[in-house]
Amino acid sequence: MDWLADLTQWALQVPPFWVYVALLVIAYGENVVPPIPGDLFVVFCGYLAGRGTLELWLVILLSTIGGAAGFMTMYAVGYRIGTAVLDPERLRWLPKQRIYQVQRWMQRWGYGIVAANRFLSGARSVISLTVGMAHMHPGKTALLATLSAFVWTMLIAYLGYAVGENWPLVRHYLQLYGWVVLGVLGLIALVVAVRAWWRRTRTTRVS
Repeated sequence: MDWLADLTQWALQVPPFWVYVALLVIAYGENVVPPIPGDLFVVFCGYLAGRGTLELWLVILLSTIGGAAGFMTMYAVGYRIGTAVLDPERLRWLPKQRIYQVQRWMQRWGYGIVAANRFLSGARSVISLTVGMAHMHPGKTALLATLSAFVWTMLIAYLGYAVGENWPLVRHYLQLYGWVVLGVLGLIALVVAVRAWWRRTRTTRVS
């Protein structure tokens, strides 16, 4: 977060062009390097739009382009590597359990998980990688990923635009939102797994 504080201070002192460039790069990079707090910088740029420093429509456009491009980059990596990603001896830094979890989500919701990916903070890069591994249709995937990025960035950019000087408070709510969403999805996955186990158990008993 010190890095974000330095970035926002820098953004207040440079011409708008460089803020737009930074926004595009960060929106792209957060999908490839998840620790980057891209959402918070979008909120901050929304705040700058409220001050008249930036144009809100351009903040939304660049955030959407960067987010969708980052998603499709990880999709391409997953598409290229395939199930080798799951090899325990390779790419050990990847959260393998999270990938298995996303695979279960995909089995249940299909392309819906692509459409919702921007709203699933903490799982975006894993979703794009897993969707690529599954070789889901690139055109449909790109369209849904772009739509998801547009709706999400429009909401959070306008949030920064609306709250003004209070934009740093949004950080807490975004973090809370991310934990709640992942918790709910985890609970749903658990319920589905328990129901499947119960059905198999009943079938075995009947036979």
